[in-house]
Amino acid sequence: MFSNKIFAERVKMLRKQKNIKQSELGKMVGLSSNAISDIERGRRTTTIEKLVAIADYFEVSIDYLVGRTDNPEINR
Repeated sequence: MFSNKIFAERVKMLRKQKNIKQSELGKMVGLSSNAISDIERGRRTTTIEKLVAIADYFEVSIDYLVGRTDNPEINR
């Protein structure tokens, strides 16, 4: 089950762990800094393409980002 709250928290946590600004993450995944801010506040979600880009950038699974697992590892 998708959890917008968990998605918001994990994007913010991962961004802070990398010590990058919202604008930097936005550039890396093709979103505006306002869109990243809205995601981190739980005000919006994003497209599957952007979700994949965020997961790829942070090297975590989509399931981890959306709260389906607490294991950030990507199954390969």
